[in-house]
Amino acid sequence: MKNIGIKEARQNLPGLIDQVEAGEEIVITRQGKAVAKLIPAPVIQRKLPSLKDFRLGIGHTGTPSARLLREDRELQ
Repeated sequence: MKNIGIKEARQNLPGLIDQVEAGEEIVITRQGKAVAKLIPAPVIQRKLPSLKDFRLGIGHTGTPSARLLREDRELQ
């Protein structure tokens, strides 16, 4: 963990963000006292739906593709 003064943090914010993005934690201090901490944002992982739920969500609307292909071939 790295400590940095608030004045230096203002001047170097883009670089500090890069360091935090790489996994480093940075404490910002004012007159030697910690006032803020920069940490990487948590990675949010979405849970995938079950295969059954996915298949139910697909739906079966419209004309079946096999029928469309047959009709297209008959026109040629």
